[in-house]
Amino acid sequence: MAHVTDRFTLWGIEVFVATAEEASISAAARRLGASPATISQQLTNLEAAMGVRLLDRNSRPVRLTPAGEIFRKRAQSILNEAALARAELARSDMAALTRFRLGMIEDFDADVTPGLLSEMSVMLEDCQFLLETGPSHRLFDQLDARALDVVVAADMGATADWMEVHPLLQEPFVAAVPHGDRHAPDHLPLIQYTQRHFMGRQIAAHLARQNLSLSHRFELDSYHAIMAMVAEGRGWTILTPLGWMRAQRFRDQVDLIPLPYDPLTRTISLNARSGILADMPGSVAGRLRPLLQDLVVEPAVAAYPWLEGNLKPLQD
Repeated sequence: MAHVTDRFTLWGIEVFVATAEEASISAAARRLGASPATISQQLTNLEAAMGVRLLDRNSRPVRLTPAGEIFRKRAQSILNEAALARAELARSDMAALTRFRLGMIEDFDADVTPGLLSEMSVMLEDCQFLLETGPSHRLFDQLDARALDVVVAADMGATADWMEVHPLLQEPFVAAVPHGDRHAPDHLPLIQYTQRHFMGRQIAAHLARQNLSLSHRFELDSYHAIMAMVAEGRGWTILTPLGWMRAQRFRDQVDLIPLPYDPLTRTISLNARSGILADMPGSVAGRLRPLLQDLVVEPAVAAYPWLEGNLKPLQD
């Protein structure tokens, strides 16, 4: 008869996959809401159950052993099947859902995300909520890998046939200039949003289509850093109203003006795997739209009335 210590758990497999993806025990602990000691013990238990060493935990970053590389593929399949089983069991009664894994674009983390989670916690009293925030491309990768159930992210120009999509918000790209300097694009360099992220590549491609080659020395991935430099008069930038709202500290030192070139917009949508969560994705989208109206559209339009009609919630 097998000893209890020879058995591995679904939790142990989830810990292993998180550690493999993060390449760090401490990062995996933050992602899963556990202590590093708990993560380390789960990995030890899993390796004892498997009878092989799966991770080289002495290396920095943590690396998979050859056995770990083999097991990782199976481990993700096990987690995928478990997620499908939970979803199928919950479809008949969404109130019985015990875990909901939500990915949210970073632009929403201060206001919209807390409001949504507060509403959903009332609707799903016994549900554990797991939140992942990040850039859109990373969220879509995790939805594709079944590591998340629903993601709210900027559309990236392609929709897979396994996805259901609920449009939420359309927003224009605008220019952010030092306060009072409405002609900044004419005499200041562009502070560019990083092209490592989709939004940065979208902006760069839009400028290239117009044969614009703008002088720039800085390419940053932080709204706060970009807005701080604009506020100091070091340059101007192209971003969206959400980016301006996220860097609250610098709002009074930076003005928004319409993009001084051809207009550019983006759409933010809620995405899920089709047919898995019944009508829940549509229900979540329905809860998000009033929050976006109250927390994003109305404050932005109040500050800059010319945004009206360009920044707006969208319906299915």
